[in-house]
Amino acid sequence: MTRLQGRSSWKNALTMGGGTFFIALAIGYGSQVFLGRITSIILSFTLLMLIILAGIAFDIVGVATAAASEAPLHARAAKKIPGARQALGLLRNAERVASFSTDVVGDVCSTLSGAVGAVIILRLAGQHGAEDLLVSTLMTAVISAVTVGGKALGKGFALHQASDIIFFVGRVLYGVEKLTGWRPFNHAPQKGRRP
Repeated sequence: MTRLQGRSSWKNALTMGGGTFFIALAIGYGSQVFLGRITSIILSFTLLMLIILAGIAFDIVGVATAAASEAPLHARAAKKIPGARQALGLLRNAERVASFSTDVVGDVCSTLSGAVGAVIILRLAGQHGAEDLLVSTLMTAVISAVTVGGKALGKGFALHQASDIIFFVGRVLYGVEKLTGWRPFNHAPQKGRRP
């Protein structure tokens, strides 16, 4: 049993590492192409804030997945409310969902926010003749403060509204499933993992 768990851990780690590589590659390339085509500092800051907000939102989902219970969702699933089965799928795969949301997407967004911040620093220093060290220090401080503060606020929200957040994500997955037919989790009925 221990050997099987070890293989599963390695497989999970390799999957997450490979997934992170390709997600970072795609998003990083897209954001760099976008930044290369725009000259507005305001649009560059907007992209930076969107990346930071995406990281915070996925962190909220990861925490909520670990904190939510299945009981309220079973009642909604019994009434065949759209999104309830998908939300139960999220909870039954809580370890994978939390790892993907907080580790993969969260880390990718943190890395990208630093890269976009560096581009903004170069533009500010070049356009306004600002001192590189001052601009760089301020940008790093702003990115860190918004990211850490946002995640701290988001964690509190996620812990208190875990079931509602997971149900909302379930509704989003329901919509995606209806549009594309893609189903990330098996919705077969199972025993609840939590009361």
